[in-house]
Amino acid sequence: MTNLAKQREVDVAIAGAGMTGIATALQLAELGLKVEVLDQFGLDLKALDKQVEQVLQGEFESRVSALTLASVELLKSIDAWQYLVDWRIEPYQKMYVWDGETRGEVEFDAFDMHEAQLGYIVENRLIVLALLKAALLNSNIQLNFASRIRAVDPVVNGSRHLFLDDGDQLTVRLLVGADGANSTTRKQLGLGTHEWDYGHHAVVATLEMDAEHQHCCWQRFTEDGPLALLPLADEARRKVSLVWSTSPAHAKSLQEMDEESFCQAISFGSRQGPGRIVAAANVQVVPLRQRHAQHYVAEAGVLVGDAAHTIHPLAGQGVNLGFLDSAALADVLAEAMTRRETIGSLDVLRRYERTRKLENVRMSAVMEGFRRLFTPQPAIIEWARGAGMRLFNSVDPVKQHVMAQAMGLSGQLPTRMRRSAKDA
Repeated sequence: MTNLAKQREVDVAIAGAGMTGIATALQLAELGLKVEVLDQFGLDLKALDKQVEQVLQGEFESRVSALTLASVELLKSIDAWQYLVDWRIEPYQKMYVWDGETRGEVEFDAFDMHEAQLGYIVENRLIVLALLKAALLNSNIQLNFASRIRAVDPVVNGSRHLFLDDGDQLTVRLLVGADGANSTTRKQLGLGTHEWDYGHHAVVATLEMDAEHQHCCWQRFTEDGPLALLPLADEARRKVSLVWSTSPAHAKSLQEMDEESFCQAISFGSRQGPGRIVAAANVQVVPLRQRHAQHYVAEAGVLVGDAAHTIHPLAGQGVNLGFLDSAALADVLAEAMTRRETIGSLDVLRRYERTRKLENVRMSAVMEGFRRLFTPQPAIIEWARGAGMRLFNSVDPVKQHVMAQAMGLSGQLPTRMRRSAKDA
C-alpha cells in the first residue's frame, strides 16, 4: 500500500470505507473484480487487532445498528460475522413499542416466528472492523486509506479517470459512491437529490439501568419524538443504547445536562419501562435530514447506502438498507458478467436502480408516515391511533407478516441475504 503507482487501473473504485462500502468491496471482489476502496480513514491497518481490543475494553460505542437476520446472512457469506460473534453481539428476542399519549402498545416476540431472536444489536465500529478483517484477507481488494477522490473525468471508452488527493490517478470500469449522506461522489457523478430536514435531531448515548434489559428493545413514542432503548452485550445485561429523535432545542437541552439530570430526563421520557437510568456516557447529537438521490446511477457510476438515501432512525433500518443495496448490486453485476456485458453500462446499472429504488422509497414513505402519525394530534386521532395499535397487536397473521418483512425473512431478497436451506 505504500508503493502504489502514480497511475493504475482497477475494475472498481469504491469511495467510502464504512459498513456499506466495505461490504460492497467484499462481494464484488468475490466476483473476481479488482477493487480499490478509498477513504481518509485514519486507521492503522497493521494494528486492527489492537483497535478491536481497545474498543472491547472501552465503553460501548454510542452508534449501534439493529441488524436483521438477512443482514446477518450477508455478513456470514463474506466471512465477517465470525469476528463479531467472537467479539460482542446482543441478540434481541423481543421488541416492545408503546404510545406515550394513549394506551396503544405492540409487542413483537421472536418466539411467535419460531426464531431464537428478532435480530442483533451491534456497535457500528465493530461491524467496520470485522469487515476490514475480512477485506485484508482478500487479494482482490486494495484498501487505500491515504487519499480520497478529488475529481472524476467523464466516461471514455467505458472507463472513468479518477484524480486522487495524493496525486495518484485511477482508471476504473465502475465508480461506487458509498461515502455517506453528504456524498462527494454523488455530486461528482452529477446526481441530484430530493431532501428536507426532519426538524429532529437524534440524541444517542450509552446508558446503564437499575434492572436487566431482558434482551428486549424498548420504544416509546413521546410527545417530543420516538425514544428507543436497545440492549447491549454487557455481562450484567443492564446497559442499553439510547436513540431519542427529538426537536433540536430539546436535543441541545439534553446534551447540556449533567449526568444525573440527563439520566432523570431519560427515565422520565421512557417512563422507566425497562428500568430507571442510573448512568450515561458518550452522549452525542446527530442532525436528521431526509435525502434521496433522484437517480442512483450514471454511466460507470453507482450509489449505495446513505449516498443514495437516508432514512429516519425510527425503525433502525439504515445499515440494513445499505447492505440490501450492496447485495443487489453484486447480483446485477454477477449476471452482467455471465452475459459478458460491460459492468459500468447504464443498461446494467439501471437494473440495480430498478431493483432497489422503489423499495427504498417505500421504506422512506412508511417511516415518514409513522413519524407524522406519532406527532401531537387532535384527541380523536390519538384515540384512533391507540386503538389501531391494540388491534394490530391482536391480529397475529398481520403482525407476523410485518415481522417477517422487518427481520429479512421474506420479500425479494438478494442472493447473499437469503437464508440457506439448512438454516431455514
